[in-house]
Amino acid sequence: MSCLAANSEKDLKLLEPYQPRLTSSSKSQPSSATRERLRIDRRQFSSLCASGLACSALNFNSPVSNQNEASSTLETLRSQPNKDQQGQTRTPPSEFEFKYLLGSCMYGTTALSALLPEVTRAGATALDIWPKPHGNQREQLDELGEARFAEALKNNDLTLGCITQFQLGPFGLQAEMRLAQRFACSTIVTGGRGPKGLKGKDLKSAVAKFVEQMKPHLAIAEKTQVTIAIENHANSLIDSPDSLKWLAELSKDSHLAIAFAPYHLEQDPHKMADLIKVLGNKISVFYAWQHGMGCMKKLPKEQELLQMPGRGKLDFSPLVEALKHIKFNGWTEIFMHPVPRGIPIRDTTANVTSEINRARAYLEALK
Repeated sequence: MSCLAANSEKDLKLLEPYQPRLTSSSKSQPSSATRERLRIDRRQFSSLCASGLACSALNFNSPVSNQNEASSTLETLRSQPNKDQQGQTRTPPSEFEFKYLLGSCMYGTTALSALLPEVTRAGATALDIWPKPHGNQREQLDELGEARFAEALKNNDLTLGCITQFQLGPFGLQAEMRLAQRFACSTIVTGGRGPKGLKGKDLKSAVAKFVEQMKPHLAIAEKTQVTIAIENHANSLIDSPDSLKWLAELSKDSHLAIAFAPYHLEQDPHKMADLIKVLGNKISVFYAWQHGMGCMKKLPKEQELLQMPGRGKLDFSPLVEALKHIKFNGWTEIFMHPVPRGIPIRDTTANVTSEINRARAYLEALK
């Protein structure tokens, strides 16, 4: 496959192997006017190559009747340089990179000694450690002791990036925050607390009350340099787009943030993308996780895996574009829940890692 950018005399020479197709009706060299029409910005064309549109549009397997047609093809590419397959405007190429976090529960109750080497194999630099019932690596930490766990992290060139603690809740994290501080762990994920199913003014008041209740806990978070990220979890105070917006607006404390879970939202990628832009830097964790066919009842494995990016119906392109737009630099965790909880998402440790890497390749292709 050849992706050609006619931007200089040197670049035009790259077209010579294809001259019989491009100039079947004439052996003359392209005029200066034609060369100008063929000129296409390198950055724009690189973006097209990445999406696969450029080469498909130039389709060298189908002869181009004449040079004017070739020029017209390139002019079409130039006129729409930043559109994805759905016609949405793409963010220009940037330095955006995902910062991957690996959830220990993806491996069920696999021993830390076997799990830690998989973190880098899965493209992550840090571990998100989960307790029962989803995994038991948080309990394993206590059994090993902090010194041995720290040594194991060091031997695998890893850090503890996150502790997930839904059972303790946002008001019971004092000891976990101090543990996190000892490991230079920057994030704890949990859920909100308060009444469920509210809307309008009642919802705003309840979120405001929750933010007020969090203040003494955020004081500890500041001392321990921890961010408490609240996941938008179903059947909780913080579960809807409006509740997330109120949380972002009413809390100005940088130590209270959002763990953004697409699974628990309407599966409309453009609405989610708009929400990401509104929430901006209040998002500290992005779960690469879609609803698929759900995670509450036992399904055949191929259906259960539809929660993973690139497998289910959700198009993550608008979400990734929104993350690029807000210059997101928080954690990205490729995620799903198996049924029952506490088992690996696939039958072997190697296959779990392979499945995560499959999803990671999908996300990387969207950048």
